Amino acid sequence: MSVRYRKTDLVKQRIYASTLFVMFCVFGILLNGCGEKPEKHIAQKETIALSASNEQELKNIYSHLNENFKHLSNKVIQPAEGYLEYPYLIPAGFYKQMWDWDGFFMGNYFVSKDKPEYLKFWALNLIKGIDEEGYVSGCATINGPRPIFGKFAMKPFLSQGVYLASKKLNDFEWIKPHYNQIKRVLEYREKTQRDSVTGLFFWDIAMQSGADNNPALNYFIEDKRSFLAPDASTWQYKEYLAQSAIAKKLGIKEDAILYEQKAAELKMAINKILWSEDDSIFYTVDRETGDFYKRVTFSSFLPLVTNIVSKPNASKMIETYLLNENHMKAKYGFRTLSAQDPDYNNKNIIVPFSNWQGPVWPIANYIYSIGLKNYGYDHEVAWLAQTVGNLLLTDIKKYKTTHENYNADTGQPLAPSDDHVGEDGNIVGFISWNLCIENVLDGVVNNNWMLLEIK
Repeated sequence: MSVRYRKTDLVKQRIYASTLFVMFCVFGILLNGCGEKPEKHIAQKETIALSASNEQELKNIYSHLNENFKHLSNKVIQPAEGYLEYPYLIPAGFYKQMWDWDGFFMGNYFVSKDKPEYLKFWALNLIKGIDEEGYVSGCATINGPRPIFGKFAMKPFLSQGVYLASKKLNDFEWIKPHYNQIKRVLEYREKTQRDSVTGLFFWDIAMQSGADNNPALNYFIEDKRSFLAPDASTWQYKEYLAQSAIAKKLGIKEDAILYEQKAAELKMAINKILWSEDDSIFYTVDRETGDFYKRVTFSSFLPLVTNIVSKPNASKMIETYLLNENHMKAKYGFRTLSAQDPDYNNKNIIVPFSNWQGPVWPIANYIYSIGLKNYGYDHEVAWLAQTVGNLLLTDIKKYKTTHENYNADTGQPLAPSDDHVGEDGNIVGFISWNLCIENVLDGVVNNNWMLLEIK
Protein backbone atom coordinates (compact mmCIF):
# COMPACT_ATOMS: atom_id res chain seq x y z
CA MET A 1 0.00 0.00 0.00
CA SER A 2 1.44 3.39 -0.97
CA VAL A 3 0.99 6.66 0.95
CA ARG A 4 0.94 9.99 -0.93
CA TYR A 5 2.07 13.19 0.78
CA ARG A 6 1.41 16.79 -0.28
CA LYS A 7 4.45 18.62 -1.60
CA THR A 8 3.63 21.51 0.70
CA ASP A 9 4.13 19.32 3.73
CA LEU A 10 7.72 18.19 3.15
CA VAL A 11 8.83 18.72 6.72
CA LYS A 12 5.94 16.71 8.11
CA GLN A 13 6.67 14.01 5.54
CA ARG A 14 10.28 13.66 6.68
CA ILE A 15 9.29 13.60 10.36
CA TYR A 16 6.60 11.00 9.64
CA ALA A 17 9.00 8.82 7.62
CA SER A 18 11.66 9.01 10.33
CA THR A 19 9.12 8.09 12.98
CA LEU A 20 7.92 5.12 10.94
CA PHE A 21 11.48 3.92 10.46
CA VAL A 22 12.17 4.03 14.21
CA MET A 23 8.87 2.29 14.96
CA PHE A 24 9.63 -0.53 12.51
CA CYS A 25 13.11 -0.99 13.96
CA VAL A 26 11.79 -1.14 17.51
CA PHE A 27 9.01 -3.49 16.45
CA GLY A 28 11.54 -5.79 14.77
CA ILE A 29 13.73 -5.86 17.88
CA LEU A 30 10.74 -6.64 20.07
CA LEU A 31 9.66 -9.47 17.79
CA ASN A 32 13.10 -11.07 17.76
CA GLY A 33 13.40 -10.57 21.47
CA CYS A 34 10.14 -12.44 22.01
CA GLY A 35 11.46 -15.52 20.21
CA GLU A 36 9.74 -14.91 16.87
CA LYS A 37 11.58 -16.72 14.08
CA PRO A 38 12.55 -14.34 11.24
CA GLU A 39 13.03 -17.21 8.80
CA LYS A 40 9.31 -17.94 9.09
CA HIS A 41 8.48 -14.57 7.55
CA ILE A 42 11.19 -14.89 4.92
CA ALA A 43 9.70 -18.22 3.84
CA GLN A 44 6.24 -16.71 3.48
CA LYS A 45 7.51 -13.76 1.40
CA GLU A 46 9.44 -16.09 -0.87
CA THR A 47 6.46 -18.34 -1.40
CA ILE A 48 4.12 -15.48 -2.27
CA ALA A 49 6.60 -14.02 -4.78
CA LEU A 50 7.19 -17.37 -6.46
CA SER A 51 3.55 -18.32 -6.83
CA ALA A 52 2.32 -14.88 -7.92
CA SER A 53 4.57 -14.72 -10.99
CA ASN A 54 4.32 -18.29 -12.27
CA GLU A 55 0.72 -18.87 -13.29
CA GLN A 56 1.69 -19.91 -16.81
CA GLU A 57 4.43 -22.22 -15.56
CA LEU A 58 1.94 -23.93 -13.24
CA LYS A 59 -0.37 -24.48 -16.22
CA ASN A 60 2.50 -25.97 -18.20
CA ILE A 61 3.54 -28.27 -15.35
CA TYR A 62 -0.06 -29.44 -14.94
CA SER A 63 -0.43 -30.07 -18.67
CA HIS A 64 2.82 -32.08 -18.92
CA LEU A 65 2.19 -34.09 -15.76
CA ASN A 66 -1.37 -34.83 -16.89
CA GLU A 67 -0.06 -36.08 -20.24
CA ASN A 68 2.62 -38.30 -18.67
CA PHE A 69 0.26 -39.74 -16.08
CA LYS A 70 -2.18 -40.85 -18.81
CA HIS A 71 0.14 -43.76 -19.60
CA LEU A 72 1.98 -44.12 -16.28
CA SER A 73 -1.33 -44.52 -14.41
CA ASN A 74 -2.11 -47.58 -16.51
CA LYS A 75 0.80 -49.36 -14.84
CA VAL A 76 -0.92 -49.37 -11.44
CA ILE A 77 -4.03 -51.20 -12.71
CA GLN A 78 -3.99 -55.01 -12.69
CA PRO A 79 -6.75 -57.32 -13.98
CA ALA A 80 -8.59 -59.53 -11.50
CA GLU A 81 -6.60 -62.68 -10.75
CA GLY A 82 -6.69 -65.46 -8.19
CA TYR A 83 -7.81 -64.32 -4.74
CA LEU A 84 -8.33 -60.75 -5.99
CA GLU A 85 -11.72 -60.99 -7.67
CA TYR A 86 -11.80 -57.42 -8.95
CA PRO A 87 -9.26 -55.34 -10.88
CA TYR A 88 -6.78 -54.08 -8.31
CA LEU A 89 -4.31 -51.26 -7.86
CA ILE A 90 -0.61 -51.74 -7.20
CA PRO A 91 2.11 -49.13 -6.58
CA ALA A 92 3.90 -50.55 -9.68
CA GLY A 93 7.63 -50.91 -10.08
CA PHE A 94 9.07 -52.42 -6.93
CA TYR A 95 5.69 -53.48 -5.49
CA LYS A 96 3.20 -55.87 -7.10
CA GLN A 97 0.81 -56.25 -4.14
CA MET A 98 -2.40 -54.37 -3.38
CA TRP A 99 -1.85 -52.11 -0.36
CA ASP A 100 -4.33 -50.27 1.86
CA TRP A 101 -3.36 -46.61 1.73
CA ASP A 102 -1.61 -46.75 -1.65
CA GLY A 103 -4.84 -48.13 -3.09
CA PHE A 104 -6.96 -45.58 -1.26
CA PHE A 105 -5.05 -42.60 -2.66
CA MET A 106 -4.69 -44.08 -6.15
CA GLY A 107 -8.38 -44.98 -6.08
CA ASN A 108 -9.26 -41.36 -5.31
CA TYR A 109 -7.02 -40.22 -8.17
CA PHE A 110 -9.17 -42.38 -10.45
CA VAL A 111 -12.30 -40.95 -8.83
CA SER A 112 -11.03 -37.54 -9.98
CA LYS A 113 -10.74 -39.03 -13.48
CA ASP A 114 -14.37 -40.21 -13.41
CA LYS A 115 -13.32 -43.82 -12.84
CA PRO A 116 -14.62 -44.44 -9.30
CA GLU A 117 -15.03 -48.15 -9.95
CA TYR A 118 -11.34 -48.70 -9.09
CA LEU A 119 -11.83 -47.34 -5.57
CA LYS A 120 -14.92 -49.55 -5.23
CA PHE A 121 -12.92 -52.58 -6.45
CA TRP A 122 -10.17 -51.76 -3.92
CA ALA A 123 -12.78 -51.78 -1.16
CA LEU A 124 -14.39 -55.03 -2.32
CA ASN A 125 -11.04 -56.82 -2.51
CA LEU A 126 -10.30 -55.75 1.08
CA ILE A 127 -13.80 -56.56 2.35
CA LYS A 128 -13.32 -60.11 1.12
CA GLY A 129 -10.47 -60.52 3.61
CA ILE A 130 -12.36 -59.37 6.74
CA ASP A 131 -12.44 -62.22 9.28
CA GLU A 132 -14.96 -62.92 12.06
CA GLU A 133 -13.15 -60.60 14.49
CA GLY A 134 -13.07 -57.72 12.03
CA TYR A 135 -9.39 -58.04 11.22
CA VAL A 136 -8.34 -57.32 7.63
CA SER A 137 -4.78 -57.25 6.38
CA GLY A 138 -3.47 -54.03 4.85
CA CYS A 139 -1.88 -56.02 2.02
CA ALA A 140 -3.39 -58.56 -0.38
CA THR A 141 -1.99 -60.59 -3.26
CA ILE A 142 -3.41 -62.94 -5.88
CA ASN A 143 -2.66 -65.73 -3.37
CA GLY A 144 -4.59 -64.14 -0.50
CA PRO A 145 -4.17 -61.62 2.34
CA ARG A 146 -0.61 -61.02 3.47
CA PRO A 147 -0.39 -60.46 7.25
CA ILE A 148 2.69 -58.44 8.22
CA PHE A 149 4.45 -58.37 11.61
CA GLY A 150 1.80 -60.52 13.24
CA LYS A 151 -1.82 -59.50 13.03
CA PHE A 152 -2.08 -55.75 12.90
CA ALA A 153 -4.91 -54.48 10.79
CA MET A 154 -5.06 -52.26 7.74
CA LYS A 155 -4.86 -48.50 8.23
CA PRO A 156 -8.12 -46.61 8.85
CA PHE A 157 -9.21 -46.02 5.27
CA LEU A 158 -11.91 -48.56 4.43
CA SER A 159 -15.02 -46.58 5.41
CA GLN A 160 -13.63 -43.47 3.72
CA GLY A 161 -12.90 -45.38 0.51
CA VAL A 162 -16.37 -46.94 0.49
CA TYR A 163 -18.02 -43.55 1.02
CA LEU A 164 -15.95 -41.62 -1.55
CA ALA A 165 -16.41 -44.29 -4.23
CA SER A 166 -20.16 -44.47 -3.58
CA LYS A 167 -20.55 -40.71 -3.63
CA LYS A 168 -18.95 -40.45 -7.07
CA LEU A 169 -20.87 -43.49 -8.34
CA ASN A 170 -24.05 -41.99 -6.92
CA ASP A 171 -24.77 -45.49 -5.63
CA PHE A 172 -24.75 -46.62 -2.00
CA GLU A 173 -26.90 -49.72 -2.50
CA TRP A 174 -23.93 -51.97 -3.23
CA ILE A 175 -22.72 -51.44 0.35
CA LYS A 176 -25.73 -53.09 2.01
CA PRO A 177 -24.49 -56.72 1.89
CA HIS A 178 -21.13 -55.60 3.34
CA TYR A 179 -22.26 -53.00 5.87
CA ASN A 180 -21.90 -55.18 8.98
CA GLN A 181 -18.47 -56.38 7.88
CA ILE A 182 -17.27 -52.79 7.53
CA LYS A 183 -18.61 -52.04 11.02
CA ARG A 184 -16.66 -55.02 12.37
CA VAL A 185 -13.44 -53.47 11.06
CA LEU A 186 -14.16 -50.32 13.08
CA GLU A 187 -14.97 -52.39 16.16
CA TYR A 188 -11.80 -54.46 15.78
CA ARG A 189 -9.68 -51.32 15.68
CA GLU A 190 -11.42 -50.00 18.77
CA LYS A 191 -10.62 -53.25 20.60
CA THR A 192 -7.01 -53.46 19.52
CA GLN A 193 -5.75 -49.91 18.91
CA ARG A 194 -7.92 -47.57 20.96
CA ASP A 195 -6.50 -46.34 24.24
CA SER A 196 -9.10 -46.97 26.94
CA VAL A 197 -8.05 -43.95 29.04
CA THR A 198 -7.92 -41.19 26.42
CA GLY A 199 -10.02 -42.62 23.58
CA LEU A 200 -7.16 -41.88 21.18
CA PHE A 201 -5.66 -44.39 18.74
CA PHE A 202 -2.18 -45.83 18.42
CA TRP A 203 -0.23 -48.00 15.99
CA ASP A 204 1.18 -51.36 17.05
CA ILE A 205 4.42 -50.40 15.33
CA ALA A 206 5.49 -47.61 12.95
CA MET A 207 5.42 -49.91 9.92
CA GLN A 208 1.66 -50.25 10.39
CA SER A 209 1.29 -46.48 9.95
CA GLY A 210 2.92 -46.56 6.52
CA ALA A 211 5.55 -44.02 7.64
CA ASP A 212 7.79 -46.98 8.30
CA ASN A 213 10.62 -45.47 10.34
CA ASN A 214 8.85 -42.41 11.73
CA PRO A 215 11.03 -41.37 14.72
CA ALA A 216 7.92 -40.33 16.66
CA LEU A 217 6.90 -44.00 16.86
CA ASN A 218 8.42 -47.36 17.75
CA TYR A 219 9.75 -48.87 14.52
CA PHE A 220 11.77 -51.82 15.77
CA ILE A 221 9.90 -54.90 17.00
CA GLU A 222 12.13 -54.96 20.09
CA ASP A 223 10.83 -51.51 21.07
CA LYS A 224 7.69 -52.29 23.07
CA ARG A 225 6.55 -48.68 23.57
CA SER A 226 3.41 -47.44 21.90
CA PHE A 227 2.29 -43.90 21.21
CA LEU A 228 -1.01 -42.11 20.92
CA ALA A 229 -0.62 -40.78 17.41
CA PRO A 230 -2.00 -37.76 15.52
CA ASP A 231 -2.13 -39.69 12.24
CA ALA A 232 -3.80 -42.85 13.61
CA SER A 233 -6.37 -40.76 15.49
CA THR A 234 -7.03 -38.39 12.57
CA TRP A 235 -7.59 -41.16 10.03
CA GLN A 236 -9.90 -42.91 12.51
CA TYR A 237 -11.80 -39.65 13.02
CA LYS A 238 -12.40 -39.54 9.27
CA GLU A 239 -13.47 -43.20 9.34
CA TYR A 240 -16.15 -42.34 11.90
CA LEU A 241 -17.38 -39.44 9.77
CA ALA A 242 -17.48 -41.69 6.71
CA GLN A 243 -19.32 -44.49 8.51
CA SER A 244 -21.86 -41.98 9.84
CA ALA A 245 -22.37 -40.62 6.31
CA ILE A 246 -22.80 -44.16 4.91
CA ALA A 247 -25.33 -44.99 7.63
CA LYS A 248 -27.32 -41.85 6.77
CA LYS A 249 -27.42 -42.82 3.11
CA LEU A 250 -28.64 -46.30 4.03
CA GLY A 251 -31.23 -44.99 6.48
CA ILE A 252 -29.55 -46.52 9.56
CA LYS A 253 -30.19 -43.56 11.85
CA GLU A 254 -28.86 -45.05 15.11
CA ASP A 255 -25.47 -45.75 13.55
CA ALA A 256 -25.37 -42.34 11.90
CA ILE A 257 -25.77 -40.70 15.31
CA LEU A 258 -23.41 -43.14 17.06
CA TYR A 259 -20.48 -42.60 14.68
CA GLU A 260 -21.03 -38.86 14.58
CA GLN A 261 -20.73 -38.83 18.38
CA LYS A 262 -17.60 -40.98 18.27
CA ALA A 263 -16.07 -38.54 15.79
CA ALA A 264 -16.89 -35.55 18.01
CA GLU A 265 -15.31 -37.21 21.07
CA LEU A 266 -12.19 -38.15 19.13
CA LYS A 267 -11.85 -34.62 17.73
CA MET A 268 -11.95 -33.25 21.27
CA ALA A 269 -9.33 -35.72 22.49
CA ILE A 270 -6.94 -34.98 19.61
CA ASN A 271 -6.98 -31.26 20.36
CA LYS A 272 -6.89 -31.66 24.13
CA ILE A 273 -4.24 -34.34 24.54
CA LEU A 274 -1.99 -34.32 21.46
CA TRP A 275 -1.67 -30.53 21.07
CA SER A 276 1.29 -28.87 22.79
CA GLU A 277 0.34 -25.30 23.67
CA ASP A 278 3.96 -24.49 24.54
CA ASP A 279 5.37 -25.69 21.21
CA SER A 280 2.34 -25.10 18.93
CA ILE A 281 2.46 -28.59 17.41
CA PHE A 282 0.76 -31.99 17.65
CA TYR A 283 3.07 -34.61 19.15
CA THR A 284 2.72 -38.31 19.75
CA VAL A 285 2.20 -39.16 23.41
CA ASP A 286 3.85 -42.06 25.23
CA ARG A 287 0.99 -44.27 26.43
CA GLU A 288 2.87 -45.43 29.50
CA THR A 289 4.09 -42.07 30.81
CA GLY A 290 1.57 -39.70 29.21
CA ASP A 291 4.45 -37.44 28.14
CA PHE A 292 4.85 -35.73 24.78
CA TYR A 293 7.40 -37.45 22.56
CA LYS A 294 8.74 -34.28 21.03
CA ARG A 295 9.54 -35.13 17.43
CA VAL A 296 8.28 -32.88 14.61
CA THR A 297 7.35 -35.32 11.87
CA PHE A 298 4.97 -35.83 8.96
CA SER A 299 2.36 -37.25 11.34
CA SER A 300 2.28 -34.03 13.40
CA PHE A 301 0.40 -32.25 10.60
CA LEU A 302 -2.35 -34.80 9.93
CA PRO A 303 -5.06 -33.03 12.00
CA LEU A 304 -4.89 -30.13 9.50
CA VAL A 305 -6.39 -32.44 6.86
CA THR A 306 -9.70 -32.62 8.72
CA ASN A 307 -10.31 -28.97 9.64
CA ILE A 308 -10.51 -29.95 13.32
CA VAL A 309 -7.76 -27.54 14.42
CA SER A 310 -8.65 -23.97 15.40
CA LYS A 311 -7.44 -21.41 12.88
CA PRO A 312 -5.03 -19.72 15.35
CA ASN A 313 -3.44 -23.04 16.30
CA ALA A 314 -3.26 -24.19 12.69
CA SER A 315 -1.55 -20.95 11.64
CA LYS A 316 0.97 -21.19 14.49
CA MET A 317 1.90 -24.75 13.55
CA ILE A 318 2.06 -24.10 9.80
CA GLU A 319 4.12 -20.94 10.08
CA THR A 320 6.44 -22.12 12.86
CA TYR A 321 7.22 -25.53 11.37
CA LEU A 322 5.82 -26.39 7.94
CA LEU A 323 6.87 -23.14 6.22
CA ASN A 324 10.11 -22.86 8.14
CA GLU A 325 13.21 -23.92 6.20
CA ASN A 326 14.89 -24.93 9.47
CA HIS A 327 12.15 -27.51 9.99
CA MET A 328 9.92 -28.91 7.19
CA LYS A 329 10.28 -26.69 4.13
CA ALA A 330 13.12 -27.67 1.80
CA LYS A 331 14.26 -26.60 -1.65
CA TYR A 332 12.50 -29.53 -3.32
CA GLY A 333 9.31 -29.78 -1.28
CA PHE A 334 8.26 -30.37 2.28
CA ARG A 335 10.27 -32.83 4.35
CA THR A 336 8.88 -35.75 6.34
CA LEU A 337 10.98 -34.95 9.42
CA SER A 338 12.20 -31.64 10.81
CA ALA A 339 15.73 -30.75 9.73
CA GLN A 340 16.32 -29.96 13.43
CA ASP A 341 15.70 -33.58 14.45
CA PRO A 342 18.86 -35.54 15.35
CA ASP A 343 17.69 -38.40 13.11
CA TYR A 344 17.15 -36.22 10.03
CA ASN A 345 18.66 -37.82 6.93
CA ASN A 346 18.05 -38.38 3.21
CA LYS A 347 19.26 -41.96 2.90
CA ASN A 348 18.07 -44.27 0.16
CA ILE A 349 16.21 -46.94 2.12
CA ILE A 350 13.67 -49.58 1.11
CA VAL A 351 14.74 -52.68 3.04
CA PRO A 352 14.07 -53.31 5.91
CA PHE A 353 11.71 -50.33 5.63
CA SER A 354 11.37 -47.13 3.65
CA ASN A 355 12.69 -43.77 4.81
CA TRP A 356 10.35 -41.16 6.33
CA GLN A 357 13.15 -39.43 8.26
CA GLY A 358 13.56 -36.43 5.98
CA PRO A 359 13.09 -37.15 2.28
CA VAL A 360 10.37 -35.47 0.24
CA TRP A 361 7.53 -37.93 -0.34
CA PRO A 362 4.99 -36.83 -2.95
CA ILE A 363 2.17 -38.40 -0.90
CA ALA A 364 3.21 -36.48 2.23
CA ASN A 365 3.23 -33.30 0.14
CA TYR A 366 -0.22 -34.08 -1.23
CA ILE A 367 -1.47 -34.51 2.35
CA TYR A 368 0.24 -31.27 3.43
CA SER A 369 -1.46 -29.52 0.50
CA ILE A 370 -4.91 -30.41 1.86
CA GLY A 371 -4.05 -28.91 5.25
CA LEU A 372 -2.62 -25.78 3.66
CA LYS A 373 -5.67 -25.37 1.44
CA ASN A 374 -8.04 -25.91 4.38
CA TYR A 375 -6.47 -22.99 6.25
CA GLY A 376 -6.16 -20.54 3.37
CA TYR A 377 -2.48 -20.91 2.44
CA ASP A 378 -3.14 -20.81 -1.29
CA HIS A 379 0.22 -19.30 -2.26
CA GLU A 380 2.03 -22.03 -0.34
CA VAL A 381 0.00 -24.74 -2.08
CA ALA A 382 0.98 -23.18 -5.42
CA TRP A 383 4.65 -23.31 -4.39
CA LEU A 384 4.26 -26.97 -3.43
CA ALA A 385 2.52 -27.79 -6.74
CA GLN A 386 5.21 -26.06 -8.76
CA THR A 387 8.12 -27.52 -6.81
CA VAL A 388 7.02 -31.15 -6.51
CA GLY A 389 5.44 -31.10 -9.97
CA ASN A 390 8.79 -30.08 -11.48
CA LEU A 391 10.54 -32.70 -9.36
CA LEU A 392 8.36 -35.46 -10.86
CA LEU A 393 8.67 -34.15 -14.43
CA THR A 394 12.47 -34.07 -14.13
CA ASP A 395 12.37 -37.67 -12.90
CA ILE A 396 10.05 -38.79 -15.72
CA LYS A 397 12.22 -37.10 -18.34
CA LYS A 398 15.32 -38.97 -17.13
CA TYR A 399 13.90 -42.32 -16.05
CA LYS A 400 10.44 -42.55 -17.72
CA THR A 401 8.99 -43.15 -14.25
CA THR A 402 9.00 -41.64 -10.75
CA HIS A 403 10.40 -42.66 -7.34
CA GLU A 404 9.01 -43.18 -3.84
CA ASN A 405 10.89 -40.23 -2.42
CA TYR A 406 13.53 -37.60 -3.11
CA ASN A 407 16.44 -35.98 -1.32
CA ALA A 408 14.88 -32.89 0.21
CA ASP A 409 18.05 -30.83 -0.18
CA THR A 410 19.30 -31.93 -3.62
CA GLY A 411 16.21 -33.30 -5.37
CA GLN A 412 18.02 -36.57 -6.14
CA PRO A 413 15.63 -39.51 -6.68
CA LEU A 414 16.00 -42.08 -3.91
CA ALA A 415 14.19 -45.39 -3.54
CA PRO A 416 14.08 -47.65 -5.42
CA SER A 417 17.72 -47.32 -6.40
CA ASP A 418 19.04 -47.67 -9.94
CA ASP A 419 20.01 -51.32 -9.45
CA HIS A 420 16.32 -52.31 -9.45
CA VAL A 421 15.92 -52.82 -13.19
CA GLY A 422 12.98 -54.32 -15.10
CA GLU A 423 12.97 -56.68 -18.10
CA ASP A 424 13.18 -53.69 -20.43
CA GLY A 425 16.44 -52.57 -18.85
CA ASN A 426 14.88 -49.47 -17.29
CA ILE A 427 14.71 -48.86 -13.55
CA VAL A 428 11.46 -50.12 -12.04
CA GLY A 429 10.66 -46.87 -10.26
CA PHE A 430 7.46 -46.23 -8.31
CA ILE A 431 4.17 -44.61 -9.34
CA SER A 432 1.39 -45.19 -6.79
CA TRP A 433 0.11 -42.14 -4.94
CA ASN A 434 2.56 -39.84 -6.76
CA LEU A 435 -0.40 -39.49 -9.12
CA CYS A 436 -2.05 -37.25 -6.51
CA ILE A 437 0.40 -34.41 -7.26
CA GLU A 438 -1.54 -33.95 -10.49
CA ASN A 439 -4.60 -33.33 -8.30
CA VAL A 440 -2.75 -30.58 -6.41
CA LEU A 441 -1.90 -28.88 -9.70
CA ASP A 442 -5.46 -29.36 -10.95
CA GLY A 443 -6.63 -27.55 -7.83
CA VAL A 444 -4.19 -24.66 -8.22
CA VAL A 445 -4.70 -24.25 -11.98
CA ASN A 446 -8.37 -25.16 -12.43
CA ASN A 447 -9.76 -24.79 -8.90
CA ASN A 448 -10.66 -28.48 -9.10
CA TRP A 449 -9.57 -29.80 -5.71
CA MET A 450 -9.40 -33.34 -4.34
CA LEU A 451 -9.60 -32.72 -0.59
CA LEU A 452 -11.07 -36.11 0.43
CA GLU A 453 -13.93 -34.38 2.23
CA ILE A 454 -16.58 -36.42 3.99
CA LYS A 455 -19.86 -34.52 3.75
